[in-house]
Amino acid sequence: MIDHYRALIYSMVLASAADGDMTDAELLTIGENVRSLPAFRGFSINMLTDIARECTELLSDPDGLDKTIGLIRGSLPKALRETAYMLACEVVASDRSATQEELRMLELIRHGLDVDRLTAAALERGARARHTSLREA
Repeated sequence: MIDHYRALIYSMVLASAADGDMTDAELLTIGENVRSLPAFRGFSINMLTDIARECTELLSDPDGLDKTIGLIRGSLPKALRETAYMLACEVVASDRSATQEELRMLELIRHGLDVDRLTAAALERGARARHTSLREA
């Protein structure tokens, strides 16, 4: 088991690393989420880089993806599993276009965290709306 901070950060790292390119927009979104969301109250932002590195090390194991999603699921109550999925969606939406790898990762996270399809659709749409600018509307 890991603490809920790590679990939430791992979900964002999974989404960011899905296509092999952790962009500046994705990293900025991760940092903003950690600094501003109530789920991270009491978390030291100085630990973010080390926790992201831990996650990428876990992913280097042959079964790393399944193990990481299992850790996230096992460490979070249902309400925070939805938050973890929402955070992953936020990271994917931050680039304003999703790759097939990112969409597949969201699907794996959704299934692994047992987020129902209707809730997932609402969270996905909310993330997309949040990252849409006037020039894209």
